[in-house]
Amino acid sequence: MATRTGGAGAAPEANEALRAQIVRAADALYYSRGITAVGMDEVRSTAGVSLKRLYALFPGKESLILAVLRHRHGIWEQGVEAAVAAAGSPRGRVLAVFDFLAEWFTEESFRGCGFVNAFGEMGPGFPSIAQYVREHKEGFQARMAELVREAGLPEQLAPQLALLAEGAQTTAAILGTAEPAEHARAAAETLLDASDATAGARP
Repeated sequence: MATRTGGAGAAPEANEALRAQIVRAADALYYSRGITAVGMDEVRSTAGVSLKRLYALFPGKESLILAVLRHRHGIWEQGVEAAVAAAGSPRGRVLAVFDFLAEWFTEESFRGCGFVNAFGEMGPGFPSIAQYVREHKEGFQARMAELVREAGLPEQLAPQLALLAEGAQTTAAILGTAEPAEHARAAAETLLDASDATAGARP
């Protein structure tokens, strides 16, 4: 008996592999051209699957967008954590976030923050997408708060540093240059230096 690949009757591992294949194809299309510009049929064609299989795994475009955002969240976390792990000091771990951004901004495929892009296109009409974007951003702020705390820095620096990183992504996408990452890192260093100076001045 032949084994079916994809769809409700397929083995779980086959479905997961097919889901990943579709998500990668959709992610590339959505990120490069925008979500509303890409239909499900184009995703099907790029992923190399039938429309029936596509809809068996993703009943609608909203479910596919959420899967793409989860995929992109994983990529973001891997990039940030790799940069943080490579840093040599607690202060360096905080600044490593901006080093990650600088490297990302130089990629030819860079089109800004995929979560901001998705929110701008779909958020107002799709609460589930807006909520996931908020959770991603809140997760980044929480991670920044951990890094700040581990470095022994004042907790109020965390949202300030996170905003520098967020602004750098948007500015880099608009201007088409990686320089905003350098400027954001310099501003972050100024904040850290000011915090150190304040701490040193206390009796």
